Amino acid sequence: MGQYCDAATMQATLDANDYVPVIDLSASNSSDSNGAAGVVAEIGDACEKWGVFQVINHGVPLELHERFELAMKKFFAQPLVEKRKMRKDIDPLNPYDYGYEEFSKKVEDWKEVFDFPLEKEMPVSCDTNNTQTREAIPQWPEYPPEFREACEAYGREMEKLSFRLLELISMSLGLQKQRLHGFFKDHTSMGRLIHCPPCPTPQLALGTHAHTDVGALTILSQDDAGGLEGQRTIDGKWLPVQFVPNAYVINVGDMLEVWSNKKYVSLVHRAKVNSERERFSIPFFFNPAQYVTMEPIEELTNEQTPAKYRAFSWGKYYNSRKYGNFKNPDMQVLRLKHFRVFD
Repeated sequence: MGQYCDAATMQATLDANDYVPVIDLSASNSSDSNGAAGVVAEIGDACEKWGVFQVINHGVPLELHERFELAMKKFFAQPLVEKRKMRKDIDPLNPYDYGYEEFSKKVEDWKEVFDFPLEKEMPVSCDTNNTQTREAIPQWPEYPPEFREACEAYGREMEKLSFRLLELISMSLGLQKQRLHGFFKDHTSMGRLIHCPPCPTPQLALGTHAHTDVGALTILSQDDAGGLEGQRTIDGKWLPVQFVPNAYVINVGDMLEVWSNKKYVSLVHRAKVNSERERFSIPFFFNPAQYVTMEPIEELTNEQTPAKYRAFSWGKYYNSRKYGNFKNPDMQVLRLKHFRVFD
């Protein structure tokens, strides 16, 4: 972990069977039903065996992405005193905006972040039993002036791609194309900008500690610095997620694990840091509505394959993860294991 390994070197050391699947989405828009079915099959195979895949020809304009990335880098390049004006701990009920004391499983990460909601509503309380909401009003920095517009435009593109992927994943499970749409009528999705500065002791730190993502799926843009690793579903092997230009990394999240009745398993992943080069990444977390009750999809359970999770409140689960990792050490952080039905 202590030595820097760029993306090209990292890929050269991988066995061909250890490359995260890269799926071309262009065929899913074609009139060729065989091409579309092939994409659905590839996605299903990747979700089941890996818990992660990458997509190319996804429809997100490159120019828009580059504008957004430039605005992000301008923001993080500012002095800390300027970024601290956007501190998320100014309002403990608003865990958006800028933060540099971020936690994964209550362990501090080597990174600074800026979070922005796509949702219009947010919880009124840190109490996990209270799922009422209030209007989400994020702070936006004055510099760079194009920052807010770039974030909001990028968020809209991520929303469109998320629904497209949700449909393909639904079909891969044998469900109707829009079977999962209703859970996202008032979705609680958010974008995150991550900057991991060079670390003087990379052997003692991680950019993000090992964890799973709380929502349905995560769309991640990573740079060529490398560092992202996922734990492959079929064998538990930790593998680097190779850099592919203009691709997005798609992680299976906790809610897809529940809906699929554990046919697809939420990806355990982490991000390493190094002493020589900074690292940027941009995850978009696609999350259900606050009021949704989570449980396996009815069509995917029967007497031979009973439900592996009991029903629970998404809002309560989300609040515990959001606020429990936000400098609140006394709060119980809920995990899927708390709702698992054991034989």
